[in-house]
Amino acid sequence: MSGVKCTNKITALLMAFALAFGLYGCGNVEVENPYQVYADTQSYGIVSGEPIYGSAYFTDDKCTYLKKNRGVKKVDSQVADGGGLFNLDTKEIKYAKNINKRMYPASTTKILTAYTALKYGNLGQEITVTENAMQKDPDSSVCNLAVGDVLTLQQLLEGLMLRSGNDAAVAIAEGVGGSVDHFMQLMNQEAKMLGATNSHFVTPNGLPDDNHYTTIYDMYLITSAAVQNEDLLNIISATNVEVTYKGADGNTKQQSWANTCQYLSGKSTPPEGITVIGAKTGTTGQAGYCLVTYGQNDAGERLICIVFKADSRWNLYYLMNQVYDTFGK
Repeated sequence: MSGVKCTNKITALLMAFALAFGLYGCGNVEVENPYQVYADTQSYGIVSGEPIYGSAYFTDDKCTYLKKNRGVKKVDSQVADGGGLFNLDTKEIKYAKNINKRMYPASTTKILTAYTALKYGNLGQEITVTENAMQKDPDSSVCNLAVGDVLTLQQLLEGLMLRSGNDAAVAIAEGVGGSVDHFMQLMNQEAKMLGATNSHFVTPNGLPDDNHYTTIYDMYLITSAAVQNEDLLNIISATNVEVTYKGADGNTKQQSWANTCQYLSGKSTPPEGITVIGAKTGTTGQAGYCLVTYGQNDAGERLICIVFKADSRWNLYYLMNQVYDTFGK
């Protein structure tokens, strides 16, 4: 009898629950003008504009993401912590060592600095160098600017990308962003928009900071976007520039800045069949010797080659030549 009573109680509870759900649950609630489950947001006016069909995925024009190393045994990969060769036309990663590892980018940071400055500024705008731009490490790479100097954004970008001036980087950040902090917000925003989600930038010049890092794959994404800007490509492909600008006293100043990349200066020669079009170097104690180059092979295929944290300048170019020669043709 006790078993029958228990069963009857459970049945009664279930019936009560079903009745309550029927009266108060969503099954019997009538909603005026309900949304149609299979309609789109555009038809309800939640988003504006024309509907887009067949839109490309973000990665459609990018080299496929690669998790494992590739080709490291075919070259002397041990002389650097990381490297990569990306074919922009075949969308292949031909060589990869630690391309997803967070690393210090040193002055290769300035590729994103220049990209951001060109997006939010204009080449002809005049920028006055401030005292803040003069705050630098004793061994910092500089353009030898002075407080009160007035240069155009183009001239500062030339100093940034050829001479690798850290003073020019701060002047650009302040001139374009209003402040370094705001400019860094823009830089990080642009990085994320380009898919460089494993990066974070603290300074516009790449001086060491624990929270300033990127990956070789992220730097490829940044560089592939940067070289599409014709103005930036013209700057990074120059061997040297002569600049004339106004000093704080109103007098004219002149400087000559040479490209720090040995491929562009003629101190190093790429392998036969490879042409280096533009480049950006970077060197600090923590980052080691870094180099990002944009070039092409005899087939006309566009290539981005990156080496991070080489143990010497000689090995930096030695490894990059090996990578270009082995995987770039």
